[in-house]
Amino acid sequence: MLIWPEPKPVEAVSFVDGEGKPRNLADFRGKVVLLNLWATWCGPCRQEMPTLDRLQAQLGSPDFQVVALSIDLDGLRVVRDFYREVGIRHLGIYIDENASAISQLGAFGLPAILLLDREGRELGRKLGEATWDSPEVVAYLREVIVSNGRQ
Repeated sequence: MLIWPEPKPVEAVSFVDGEGKPRNLADFRGKVVLLNLWATWCGPCRQEMPTLDRLQAQLGSPDFQVVALSIDLDGLRVVRDFYREVGIRHLGIYIDENASAISQLGAFGLPAILLLDREGRELGRKLGEATWDSPEVVAYLREVIVSNGRQ
C-alpha cells in the first residue's frame, strides 16, 4: 500500500446502500475506513472480496469499517447475487450507480483500495488485488486504528 506523507482531502463521493438510501463518505466519519472500489465483472475483485469480508468480521467496529463500493451499472441485483454466491456476510452493500467514484477519486483500475482516516482524508491507497485478512495486513490496520485514535 502506498502511504502518503500527509493525509489528502477526498472528494465527496455519493452512492446508495443496499436499501437504496443515499449515502456518502461523510457518513463514515469517526471511523478508519478501508474503501474498496470493485465490480462483480472484475476477476481480481471477485478473488479479494472474501478476504475483505473476513477483515470486516475481524476488525469491524465503531472504529473501523470496510466500505465495499460496487461500480456495477446493473446495480443492486448483481451485487446481491454475488454476495450470496460467494458467501459475503459481513460487508454492507454500497453501489455507485453511475460509476463516478473512480474518476472522482482518481482510482483508475480495479480493484482500488483507499485507506481513510477518521476525518475522511486519504492516508494511502493500493491498486490491484491483495489478501486483506493476512496477519500482516490486520496488524498494520490495527496500528492505524490505534494511531488514528478518537480526538
